[in-house]
Amino acid sequence: MFSVSNVSKHFGEVRAVDDASFSIAEPQMVGIIGRSGAGKSTLLRVLNRLADATSGEVCFEGEDILSFKGARQREWQSNCAMIFQQFNLVPRLDVLTNVLLGRLNKHRTIPSLFKLFSAKERLDALMALDRLGISAIALQRVETLSGGQQQRVAIARALVISPKILILDEPSEGLQPSIVKEIGDLILELISSDNLTVLLVEQKISFAKRVANEFRLMEKGRIVSSGLMSNMAEDLIKKHLLV
Repeated sequence: MFSVSNVSKHFGEVRAVDDASFSIAEPQMVGIIGRSGAGKSTLLRVLNRLADATSGEVCFEGEDILSFKGARQREWQSNCAMIFQQFNLVPRLDVLTNVLLGRLNKHRTIPSLFKLFSAKERLDALMALDRLGISAIALQRVETLSGGQQQRVAIARALVISPKILILDEPSEGLQPSIVKEIGDLILELISSDNLTVLLVEQKISFAKRVANEFRLMEKGRIVSSGLMSNMAEDLIKKHLLV
């Protein structure tokens, strides 16, 4: 069980997230949807512990992850992997090294910074790339890749740490429709094979409806509606979302 209870994140007088609550009972994909500025990305940065909440609780397997500090916080960030809209890859490094950088939270010492990863870690990274169909470009520099290939590298970097929760921040943004379809199919396959819970931040309802089971609709920092994606009312779509 993953539950978010009365979570708020304030920046001065601005309530970017305002008393948000929801729960997810089983592995599935839930769309956190709404227009730009609704608070979606801020909420998920709080859930991933990249930003501290102003108030509230986030419980996973009976523990409040907002209370974690130091090593426990880093451990949580391994269990709750996040794929950013801009991917946050290192352009001048090769694909394999970028994937291995996902394991930095697993290391407590300096050697990992000098790319001294173990043989098993390198094998795990290659296997993650192979699952995504891009092991052939493992030694290619990221700056030479297409947007769709970079998206796959970012997903491989998340998978190599074997997360329990995967956060996707606007995965359809800036990609061609054919690539968006491929990424959507890939995500659905990963949910099934890896028993993952996926939180999807998305503005485009067409993509969210295709891949997500449920939705949580945000407006001005608050969750204003929730339910099954298949039952999402057309008036909500027209009022709040991009089709």
